[in-house]
Amino acid sequence: MSGAGLLLAAGAGRRLGWAIPKAFVPLAGRPMLEYSLSAMAASGVVSAVVLIVPESERRRVEETIADLRSGALISAVVSGGTTRRRSVQRGLAAVQADATTIVCHDAARPFATPALFVRVVEGLRDVDGCIPTVPVPDTLKRTRDGRVMHTIPREDVVLAQTPQAFVCASLRAAHDAENVEEATDDALLLEARGMPIATVAGEPGNFKITTPEDLRRAEEIVARRGLAPAER
Repeated sequence: MSGAGLLLAAGAGRRLGWAIPKAFVPLAGRPMLEYSLSAMAASGVVSAVVLIVPESERRRVEETIADLRSGALISAVVSGGTTRRRSVQRGLAAVQADATTIVCHDAARPFATPALFVRVVEGLRDVDGCIPTVPVPDTLKRTRDGRVMHTIPREDVVLAQTPQAFVCASLRAAHDAENVEEATDDALLLEARGMPIATVAGEPGNFKITTPEDLRRAEEIVARRGLAPAER
């Protein structure tokens, strides 16, 4: 199989409080996106990565790819769209034609391990997609107007993460379908078309950096582990 990757790094990250896009915020002195890029390179299941960045960053990134650790894996840099779905569509247009599998990953999840990338790709047996999930640790309540309506059994609910792996043709078909609504992840688009999606064990440490508190937690993890992108 020929594996491609989409690294989604086009988010503005306003809640993080920086004046630069989230994926370029430094984490232990290196751009956040480098951690994911290094994990993709180390996994061995991704032969080329399309990096999706804000329009304002595209030229600068193209000029500095050589300075990024594992930057040689990047086959193209494209500008993101106004929504996640449109960003992925633009990325798909730049994926090599012979790709049979594709892995979509949020650069704001810098601690996904190479093993997780391998796990989701290996999960593509007789299914169109495979996503990592983790159990919900807390009791879930559905509320309305400040009142509890009912409790949702948490054994039936999981939290979805990225990286998410797909049969490339299936992901393209899901994005090209008519009347496609926006989605918070690509698996939702396949679900809408009735395409089967498998799950594998995610990683509790694979959290998404959204707030300043998340970034401080990430800095502490890197400092404690002595972790750097080249060492993933």
